[in-house]
Amino acid sequence: MTNPTLTIRPATGEDLAEVDALLAASYPVLLKPDYPPSVLVTALPLIARANPRLMASGSYFLVSDETGLVGAGGWTWAAPHGGVCPRDMGHVRHVVTDHRQTRRGIGSALLECVVNDARGAGVHTLDCLSTLTAVPFYTACGFSSIGPIEVTLRPGIGFPAVRMQQRLTDH
Repeated sequence: MTNPTLTIRPATGEDLAEVDALLAASYPVLLKPDYPPSVLVTALPLIARANPRLMASGSYFLVSDETGLVGAGGWTWAAPHGGVCPRDMGHVRHVVTDHRQTRRGIGSALLECVVNDARGAGVHTLDCLSTLTAVPFYTACGFSSIGPIEVTLRPGIGFPAVRMQQRLTDH
């Protein structure tokens, strides 16, 4: 169900501090049930920060309601850690919902915007490196699990995740 009070707009570089604050406040709370403290203590300082290139990409979106910023996320042609990808594949990037406002349709509205924007740009498949916490959300939004992976955040710092995909076209 879509919340009629939500506003979704592309992010700009000027939104960096606000997105940083949302990630820093929400990721520790949202991820705590699914990751041991030993993983979170090393991963959170690296993942709970806004990426300036994403913010300026034109395909990273912010969700606001009457209380302020309640969600953020987007997609890019580039994979999160580089590498060669098929020309028609996009990548879901850095999605978060305010931990105090989950299960209100914020994430679903955001992901619908991301999917529609990617489809309009010619993406046929969206790839996603999901946190363990977000797998049920992505599954409910039409993504299929490809399998577990470990994302290397820095040498010696791994982060368990699940690679997921959604076909946007029948091609």
